[in-house]
Amino acid sequence: MRAPIGLRISTRRKGLGVSQAALARSVEISPSYLNLIEANKRQVGGALLQRIASELDISIDDLTGEAEHRLIHELVEAFADPALADVGLGMETARSLVATQPDIARVIATLYRAYAAASASADAYANRLRADPLLSQLLHQVLSGITAVRSSAEILEDFDDLSTIDRARFVNSISRETRGLSAVAQNLIGQFDHASTVSKSASVRRELDDMIFAARNYFPALEQRGVEIVRDMQSSGALSEAAIANLLETVHGVRIERNARPNSGRAFGHDRERGVLWFRNTVPQSTRQFQMVRLISELTSDAVLSEAVKVPHLSSPTARHLARNYLASYIAGAALFPYERFLEDAETLRYDVEALSERYNASFEQIAHRLVTLRAEGAEGVPFGFLRSDPAGRLTKHFPLPGLLLPHTGHACPLWALYAAFRSSGQLVRQVVRFSDDSRFLFVAKAVSRRASGFADQALPHSILLVADILHADRTVYADGLDLGDSDADVPVGPTCRLCTRTNCVSREEAPFAPGDEPTLTTART
Repeated sequence: MRAPIGLRISTRRKGLGVSQAALARSVEISPSYLNLIEANKRQVGGALLQRIASELDISIDDLTGEAEHRLIHELVEAFADPALADVGLGMETARSLVATQPDIARVIATLYRAYAAASASADAYANRLRADPLLSQLLHQVLSGITAVRSSAEILEDFDDLSTIDRARFVNSISRETRGLSAVAQNLIGQFDHASTVSKSASVRRELDDMIFAARNYFPALEQRGVEIVRDMQSSGALSEAAIANLLETVHGVRIERNARPNSGRAFGHDRERGVLWFRNTVPQSTRQFQMVRLISELTSDAVLSEAVKVPHLSSPTARHLARNYLASYIAGAALFPYERFLEDAETLRYDVEALSERYNASFEQIAHRLVTLRAEGAEGVPFGFLRSDPAGRLTKHFPLPGLLLPHTGHACPLWALYAAFRSSGQLVRQVVRFSDDSRFLFVAKAVSRRASGFADQALPHSILLVADILHADRTVYADGLDLGDSDADVPVGPTCRLCTRTNCVSREEAPFAPGDEPTLTTART
């Protein structure tokens, strides 16, 4: 699914009237090598791509076609839907449509999003009507209440000789039943609202992805806000957990409570009514400190957060609320891991996540989060994608990487290191993967788990995956010992079974979207 970068370089160069020899000389490569690049026979990335983009006065995004990648991905996903699978549209159709009719391609992607959201909503309601015992019970209560009210009303209507006491008794009965009906109706509405909220979560998540993608997951105003927060905290003393806790209490009226055991099952939370930020006794210092700084960011950065969510990609209050939560965490990351110093350390340690965790007293996930934000123009780190999975294999968080087709919901390919990490908890798992379009990526995953607070506590792990294009893999410590030029050793994978065209994969669980392609299932899966 890789964009024809070489063709774009050639087109731009010719448009500027620059000879191939002149461009090659200015970017310090041979004309023959540039010729191979322009013919798409050599991959180009990293510092060389930046030099070429600079000489041609064009952004890297325009050369790599990141926006086109994303649109192609959306069309492929739409074409893979059962409603369209029999039509026979596929990757080549998506590429051709994006190249020749981009406006129509965007309309199709928008319509598919709306269709997917509507289908999810209909399915949620149907499932509740069919199988939800609570809904059945609520409907039974409604019918019983209506019957009781009707019975009392008929008695009042049909019998004029009722005593004052009896009449008052039936009126009270009607009043009591209608109050009960009101409560049941509110509960019933709440159940449907919940179904609606759940069905909207995927589309809201996509809107957040759009915002992150458009900004390349780099927000200069929030980076600056992080610097300001650190400066303000340091003016009150050393940047320690105790100092941050004292600042929260004295300035913002928020106390820190430890050893809390709430019934919610969460590890920490902010009780606004009590003015308390609580943590379970097993939450590590790195998480406590991050959450405290995040709360300070949220309490002191209303203006910059409100401005940041004023983007066309966020169309609903729910999406803007989700975006604010993410951006508050972004500010906390910018405060605790200052951009320039963190980038310098990342380059020095060759993006060794565990070494960076030790240096910054941070968790694996916190460091991985910060790595995906190193996208400042002229000071970029290795571009990473990020995924997180729960033990059931369901994706619970992800940040997109241009060129990599990520599922928005559900499960990814079972062959990914993301899932292999669960079988080696606490150990890093790396793999070089190759998709069916021959795009190649380095996957690095680790399963991490919070500490158990007691025998009965189920401390379930989750898996973190960092993804880098193979063009940047040699900048990381995880490429050591791998022959990145030998694609024969790659692990053939797909995004999900439904979007994967590898019909001979023994791990396949679903049929591919291409008509006529029947999966080969092993007897172990029958």
